[in-house]
Amino acid sequence: MIEARATAKGVRTSAQKAGLVCELIRGKGVNQALATLQFTRKTIARELAKVLRSAVANAQLKEGFGGDIERLYVSACFANQGQSMKRVRPAPMGRAFRVVKRTAHLTVQVAERPLKIVRVAPEGEAAAKPARARKTSGAAKAATTAGAKKTAKKAAART
Repeated sequence: MIEARATAKGVRTSAQKAGLVCELIRGKGVNQALATLQFTRKTIARELAKVLRSAVANAQLKEGFGGDIERLYVSACFANQGQSMKRVRPAPMGRAFRVVKRTAHLTVQVAERPLKIVRVAPEGEAAAKPARARKTSGAAKAATTAGAKKTAKKAAART
């Protein structure tokens, strides 16, 4: 199973805002995740789409990749807090307020879904189906209620 990851460091957004978009694509197939990011109305979605495409390209370069992008899915997507730029903003009466401009590190990891291998039965076994339990009729179900069981036990004790 192939796994590949890509990271974008120092993206100008907070990790909390980026995490909201990461939750939208986590666990989805690559094509579905790209479509979701394309129509998401958040600025960080474009940056996340770039990182996702980079992770797919990294997976294609790995040795042992099957070549089928349809089998790739987003196995992990998260945003860690990056460096914070601290700036000073003038305030009234000669004071100063501190402004924190946050950054984030975006990481997307893609993995290949394993192939489902179906066992092919020989021709003689193909006709045989597994035995299933029979469904009981309505009258038989009524006979198996708690009250009916007690009367059945009493009748069995008499004989």
